[in-house]
Amino acid sequence: MPWTPEQKRAQPNSGDLGARQNGGVGRGRGRARDGGGGGSSWRGPASDLGASGSYEPPLCFKLKNNVVGAIVGRGGSKLKDLQRVTNTKIKIVKGDFDSEIKIFGSSDMKEKAKADIDAVVRRQERYISESSVGPATSQSSVTSCSSSGNTAREARPLLDWDQIRMQFVEWEKRKWADLPPIKKNFYIESEATSSMSKIQVDEWRKENFNITCEDLRDGEKRPIPKPTCTFEDAFAQYPELMRNIKKASFQKPTPIQSQAWPVILQGIDLIGVAQTGTGKTLSYLMPGFIHLDSQPTSREERNGPGMLVLTPTRELALQVESECSKYSYKGFKSSCIYGGGNRRGQIEDIAKGVDIIIATPGRLNDLQLNNHVNLRSITYLVLDEADKMLDLGFEHQIMKILLDVRPDRQTVMTSATWPDAIRRLAHSYLKDPMMVYVGTLDLVAVSTVQQNVIVTTEEEKRALIQEFLENMTPRDKVIVFVSRKITADDLASDLGIQGIPIESLHGDREQSDREQALEDFRTGKVKILIATDLASRGLDVNDITHVYNYDFPRNIEEYVHRIGRTGRAGKVGTSITLVTPNDAKIADELIKILERANQNVPEDLVKMAEGYKFHKKSSTEKNFKMFRGKYKNFY
Repeated sequence: MPWTPEQKRAQPNSGDLGARQNGGVGRGRGRARDGGGGGSSWRGPASDLGASGSYEPPLCFKLKNNVVGAIVGRGGSKLKDLQRVTNTKIKIVKGDFDSEIKIFGSSDMKEKAKADIDAVVRRQERYISESSVGPATSQSSVTSCSSSGNTAREARPLLDWDQIRMQFVEWEKRKWADLPPIKKNFYIESEATSSMSKIQVDEWRKENFNITCEDLRDGEKRPIPKPTCTFEDAFAQYPELMRNIKKASFQKPTPIQSQAWPVILQGIDLIGVAQTGTGKTLSYLMPGFIHLDSQPTSREERNGPGMLVLTPTRELALQVESECSKYSYKGFKSSCIYGGGNRRGQIEDIAKGVDIIIATPGRLNDLQLNNHVNLRSITYLVLDEADKMLDLGFEHQIMKILLDVRPDRQTVMTSATWPDAIRRLAHSYLKDPMMVYVGTLDLVAVSTVQQNVIVTTEEEKRALIQEFLENMTPRDKVIVFVSRKITADDLASDLGIQGIPIESLHGDREQSDREQALEDFRTGKVKILIATDLASRGLDVNDITHVYNYDFPRNIEEYVHRIGRTGRAGKVGTSITLVTPNDAKIADELIKILERANQNVPEDLVKMAEGYKFHKKSSTEKNFKMFRGKYKNFY
């Protein structure tokens, strides 16, 4: 239990008597004898015995009050972790200006706890000293007023922003001055790749979904690397990696892999924009393995992970971690950090030493703020499904995380769309990147999915899905997407009462239940999964035959991601989407998606789109006339 400040002295009891016999560190008068100065104190467990059970005198020292909070942490979390790791009991008696620290335990553990506390204090004092940007800004900006008859207010001194910027630059240099060197370029172009002519390269890109590569660096542009059409072209110099690829029975790289690998292996930052299910995960994992293994600093000297992959959801994080384990290279250890998982277990995994961290921003930011993870050692950073992370509101956590990652890192960003928010994020955190995108930057659904749209009403939706499920064949596997958690529970309950094997997946379920639901769906124990948009990304199940959109998603991007759960790994799939009058505002965008994929567009959907446009135009004209009338009346 976290230690809390005492508000008043407690009456003596048997526990206090025993504590006073062991050095007077119990409650009541024992606390006053410890020199608390009448101030508040943080208390630990009642036992003041050492780890061996026999009494040892506590290790005592004093600290300034302004650094004690960094040791205790929010709700006592840091202090509790320190006691657990060092197997000690720590008592903090807070005075007016200084606090007395008492550490109980074995001699070596007391010294270890003292060393950890000293490290925290040094970091906190350095942070306090660096937080002050200069004497000009630390002094009061309002000068004293002199008055003779009338009070005159003197002008405030202007801030010297140039000086502040210079001080910030100097602080940045000091912060990263002790970093070891980093190596990025490991690419050796094969003879087959080198011999490709410009015409052959253009033809290959056109045949492979019209893949495009651009240099986004300002000024003089760099030559665009030629694609590596085979695995040997990219990884012939790395036999262990080739063995893992052959073990997976891949025939050839996907288009985005072929074009992304030579860019990343040259140490260039990359933005990869491609539809879901096109192999983006391996496009950054394989070069990442090589990057980690080829650094001049050894794994032992690095003192922390070398690769960080940020993902928007737990499911996608677990999927990436599974891919890491499947194509393990040089014995690299990976750890998956996500909210809802065992926090203590995740901290212990990191403490044991890992090379790769796959994490969701929220949980990683939590461990970062509590100094449980060292991000200064990261040299290879991946922002996976960056558009989804922004959509879920993780931008502030990402910004805080990247403050502790060295600025000369190599960064890879993947996304399925290219909105303005993603462009801004790429401009902020990538340095002179190249961009590879498959097809077009306009939103396009995968071509291996037959899209069926049914215009209906809210009342008819239950009957339509019931009819679909009754006509499923034993080989069919379907994921049913709904917009609300309560709808998922209601549907699952109704179908379960009918004896239909079914699982549900949404954010209110325990993490263990979510993992079990996914496992049952993957293995085929259940053929129907009802899910919210939590499963629209990162759900890599290759034998899904149907996607059923019971509720239309909140935006057209999520629609594309949903139907991308089927038609994967060279297979074909089918999507069924129910559209009601409540979804009229997205009808026009849905028609464009269907037309780009050469799909049938229902007449009812066209009428719905036209009706919505007419209604919107009429409302706009009516509001304009009302405004114009009020404007005239006003004058």
